[in-house]
Amino acid sequence: MKRPTLKISYNAPVTITFALLALLALAAGWLSNGWTTVSLFSVYRCPLSDPLAWVRFFGHVLGHSGYAHYIGNMVLILVLGPNLEDRFGSWTVLWAILFTAFVSGLVQFIFFPGTALLGASGLVFMMILLSSFGGVRNGAIPTTLILVSIFYLGGELWDAIFVDDNVSQLTHIIGGLCGTVLGFSLSGRKR
Repeated sequence: MKRPTLKISYNAPVTITFALLALLALAAGWLSNGWTTVSLFSVYRCPLSDPLAWVRFFGHVLGHSGYAHYIGNMVLILVLGPNLEDRFGSWTVLWAILFTAFVSGLVQFIFFPGTALLGASGLVFMMILLSSFGGVRNGAIPTTLILVSIFYLGGELWDAIFVDDNVSQLTHIIGGLCGTVLGFSLSGRKR
């Protein structure tokens, strides 16, 4: 009996490419002593006439403050992303990433002029909530969606009110809301 040959499959092109681009952004930040992280991969209030402002509305999800921040987000993205690409297709997942990046970047730009935002945690929350829509059938809301919403978004609301840290819980909540909106709009639709 002939043994099958093992091949490496680029099984989730959007997810894997995103993780690699974020790793390149992290390396660029390290090599440039933080210049690229601030200039390209963080969103903050600046004149809209600055062409890089528009890059930052999307690019902030590629930026991370360090390796631990990067790994914390990428492990979850690499677990959730392939399933979402299988269910909805790579183009839909790419659109969901761009939509969530823009919405969270815009909220940061408008409402928090004195701070910068970077990282993919909003995308993680979008993917978590979007993944929990896997059981939507005949208009019924799955219990998993309710529990995930309570645990993740409830935890973020708690932290936003009672915990003083350097984490943008609002970005997590926005990501979760984007995932919920996308989940309802895509439920029942398979690739």
